[in-house]
Order: sequence, then C-alpha cells, then structure tokens
Amino acid sequence: MIALLLVPLVLPFLARPLARRTLGRLAPATALWVLTASALALAGACIAALGALVLTGLLKLPAFAALGELIHPLRTPSDYLVLPAAMAATGVLTLSAWNLVRSAFRQTRTFRTARTQADRRPAAGDLCVIDSPHPDAYALPGRPHRIVVTTAMLRSLGPAEREALFAHERAHNQAGHHYFLAAAELAAHCHPALRAARDTVRLAAERAADEAAATAIGDRRLLATAIARAALACHASPSSRPDFAPGATTGPVPQRVTALLQPCEGRSRAKRFTASLLVACTVLSVATGAAGVVDFHHEVEVAQGEEAP
Repeated sequence: MIALLLVPLVLPFLARPLARRTLGRLAPATALWVLTASALALAGACIAALGALVLTGLLKLPAFAALGELIHPLRTPSDYLVLPAAMAATGVLTLSAWNLVRSAFRQTRTFRTARTQADRRPAAGDLCVIDSPHPDAYALPGRPHRIVVTTAMLRSLGPAEREALFAHERAHNQAGHHYFLAAAELAAHCHPALRAARDTVRLAAERAADEAAATAIGDRRLLATAIARAALACHASPSSRPDFAPGATTGPVPQRVTALLQPCEGRSRAKRFTASLLVACTVLSVATGAAGVVDFHHEVEVAQGEEAP
C-alpha cells in the first residue's frame, strides 16, 4: 500500500520534462487541453496519496483507532516507516493548503481591483483603455469580458500592431484561457514539480492565442512584430493583472515570435507518440494512486472486522 501511494508523489518529477516536449509536438490548442488535464490529474493523485498517508499514520494512534472503530491493528509496514511518512505528508498538505489560500486571497483581491478599475472606464465594445504610464495589455475575464490596455501601450504600437494585439487578447477571452491558467495555478500548489507544468500551460495558452490571432488577422509577421514590440515596451514595467488574466507579453516571447515566423508544421505520428508519454505518465499516476487508496480502504475495513484479511 505504502509503495503504491509513493508513486503519485514521484511521477510529477518525470512529467516535468515531458510537459514542455508535449507543447512542441502538438498543436497549441490541443497541447493546452492535454497539459491542463494532466496537471490536474497528477495533482489530484498526489493529494489523494498524501491524504491516505496521513490517515494511515493517524489510525496507528490509539485515540484515532478508537475513533475509527478499529478492533484490530491496522496492517502496515513498520511504524518507523509509516509514522515519519505520515508526518511528512501532513506537513506537505498543510503547507500546500496555506499557500493555496494565500494565493487565492491575493488573486481575488487583484482581480477585484482590476475589474473595478476596468468597469469605471468607458469601453469601446470589449476594449477598455486605462490611463497609465506603464505599458500593459491583458484579457480580463468576467462579465462582460474586457481587453484592458494602457495608454502607454497604445503609444508604443502602430495602428496595425494595436489591432493585432487586440486580436490576440480577444482570442484569450473567446477560448476561456483564464480557466486553464486558474487550473494550472491550483495544480502547482499541490506538488512542487507541477510549477513547471503551470509555466508550460501559460506558454501553451499564449501560443494558442497567437495562432488564433494570426488566423484572424491573416498576417503572422505583423502579429509577431506587435508581440515583440509590446514585450519590449513592458520590459521592467509593473503589471497589476491577476495571474489568471493572460496577456500578450507572457512567457518566452522570443520563442513565440520564432514560432509565428515559421510556417505551421504538420504533426507526425512519431511526434504524437512522444507527446503520449505525458498521458501515459498521468494515467499511471492516477491508477497507482487509486489502487493505493483502495488498498488502504480495504485494510481499514479489515481492521474494523468488516472484511476478511
């Protein structure tokens, strides 16, 4: 049982390098779905395994064994292994929950501030212009969706580049990319190795918006130029947007510009097979985690006298 519960805690480290390779081998929009689903599944398996380890340690204590109505000792490996593992799992879960709550409060406060500021400004359709000396532009979720851009950013771009930038941000709102970013942020608080997956999800969302905007305006070079100039203008400038509000200057901009300047490539079967390794890793993590939890539940029922050993 303990061995099965440890597998979901180790596999996210293997998934870390596979996530970036998956983005390079699938269409950006497809990669975004695969990466986000994998991150959530890996995070869920990790939390389930940690929870089972905590309960295993608690049920080894007489007070909790009585509370759980155990009439036989819970069958586990040596207490010298189980109790330290349970204590470590308790610490990890507590720290993760604390960081998640802090992040949620901070992001909620930032979102409310950005939303209030946008709602107070006159809007032209979905476009909202904020008077600020700091160049910035991002897609703001909510009802209605807004494209927030500062006056400094508008001054940094030409008319055609502005329209290209707006098309990029509009693609974010139309595809609901803020949901993917929020899910990746949640997963990143469940396991340290999933922080890299969160960054890859952010890059996938930007690449997906890049491709959608390039199709909408029909000029990949213009969009690449707009993104590059916007990124240069935003360099070292503070941003007030929430982490789940995507913006055109997010991620490794040179990599995105290079992708836009290259023709779209077909995805071969070999590349898709390589990307499927991440899915296999995720399935293995979920399967072993589920098997470990089921085994733990069986041992509890045996200790309660409800099932035969």
